[in-house]
Amino acid sequence: MRKLSWRRQAVYQSVFAAVALFVLAPLWGLVYLAVDGGVKGWPVEFRLWPERPTPAVFVEMWHKAAQTLSFLGLLKNSLLVAGGAAVLSVAFGAGMAYAFARFRFPGRRAGLFGLLVGTLLPPVALMTPLYVLLTALGLRTTLQGLAIVYTAFSMPFCIWNMRAGFQSVSKDLEASAFLDGATHFGAFWRITLPLALPSIAIAALIAFLLGYSEFAIGWLFVASGKNVTLGMALAGMLTSGTGGWSRMAALALMMSAPVVVIFLVLQEYLLNGLLIGKDEG
Repeated sequence: MRKLSWRRQAVYQSVFAAVALFVLAPLWGLVYLAVDGGVKGWPVEFRLWPERPTPAVFVEMWHKAAQTLSFLGLLKNSLLVAGGAAVLSVAFGAGMAYAFARFRFPGRRAGLFGLLVGTLLPPVALMTPLYVLLTALGLRTTLQGLAIVYTAFSMPFCIWNMRAGFQSVSKDLEASAFLDGATHFGAFWRITLPLALPSIAIAALIAFLLGYSEFAIGWLFVASGKNVTLGMALAGMLTSGTGGWSRMAALALMMSAPVVVIFLVLQEYLLNGLLIGKDEG
């Protein structure tokens, strides 16, 4: 490996430091606002260090993050909605992704193109049909119905991503299983699915993040304050203008903590899942 000169090293390190500063500065600003007891409304001056550091804002948000719910209540709603969307997207999308990856059938390319178009559609395009469907099923104002809404938004991407993961698994492994008497489902369950777990983990995380952070469409399917999610509560503070930057910053940091934990737990699968399967036509 060629050793870099000190000038090139200095240039590279300067660029990396600038990128790190660009990423970390907003995060530090969020922490600064959340712990500064001197900011009562909106910040009017820039300071590198909080004037009066205090955890009081976090305590306030823990007990009453919304008008009718504590932080744990909002977190419970968000996890039910986002977790439901992730589970449904993977459960219903895995079979379809495997079929698109392994089998050739009439309408296959049209189906793939339709899913691709689905990833490009704005979520607002699905509001009316989902509203009518969930109203007919009696689920429009429930958390289960909201999970179905976010599942519909994330399914096209999840299917494309899991299809790439299934294509990266060699067909020879499945052929060996068939020689041992395995069925298509047995080979899929015991061989292909475990090897494609990194791509499945990425699909599940994307579906989870969509349901966890989305708020604009969700208001249409929520009729009770008891069904509000963290994203909706945070957006409500911003639009009403009564929350204050310190309260919003504290809630944003508390909201991001579960996502960080999930990423740390799944980081091995997520990093391995960056591979892209080769399309075989």
